[in-house]
Amino acid sequence: MAELIVALDVASRGEAVEKVKTIGDAVGFYKIGLELFAAEGPDVVKAVRDLGKRVFLDLKFHDIPRTVERAVKSAARLGVNLLTIHASGGRAMVRAAADAAAEFGEEAPKILAVTVLTSMDAQDLADIGVAGRTPAEQVRAVASLAVDSGADGLVCSPLEVGSLSRSLRPGTIFVTPGVRPAGSALGDQKRVATPAEAVRDGATHLVVGRPVLAAPDPVAAARAIVQEIGG
Repeated sequence: MAELIVALDVASRGEAVEKVKTIGDAVGFYKIGLELFAAEGPDVVKAVRDLGKRVFLDLKFHDIPRTVERAVKSAARLGVNLLTIHASGGRAMVRAAADAAAEFGEEAPKILAVTVLTSMDAQDLADIGVAGRTPAEQVRAVASLAVDSGADGLVCSPLEVGSLSRSLRPGTIFVTPGVRPAGSALGDQKRVATPAEAVRDGATHLVVGRPVLAAPDPVAAARAIVQEIGG
């Protein structure tokens, strides 16, 4: 069954710990992204792990292969379970990340390649020089490269996960942000789907932030999403 990951899109370690404690056993997996990690560093990863939770460290490494190799090793030593890189870094960079993670054996984090950010649409791609391609076409263009180069999975829009899950090797991890329960505000996401739709199309992990963290009852909101995933 697909798994819910709650995005800790908060500004401080204290707030992150409070949110995790409030949600309790309803969620076992949390994403730590750039805002929180830049504010608190490795200590916030340790704090969430000390509460018995798994960590998806979403820093989207994108640099020369040697630098990314070293960054992956540093992240792996923190005990994170999932770790992101940008597929657009190219084959050598993706392979360097995968090889670095593999050195940690059974404790290795899974390497996820980011294809196209879910906040981007066709006009955004054109603005950065990728003209004439839709987001779905650009996702397909880099997804196979990443998986063939050793990535364990992909971060992609729920609107693209269906075609990718049918075309890539079995066992590929598909982490989908841009998941919004029916009736939720879109926020800054442009390519979204409900949890049920994302799971139906092959998502293995669903990342949800504000619909849980900003809910009047975060526990009930999380459990409702888990129930929808299971249903």
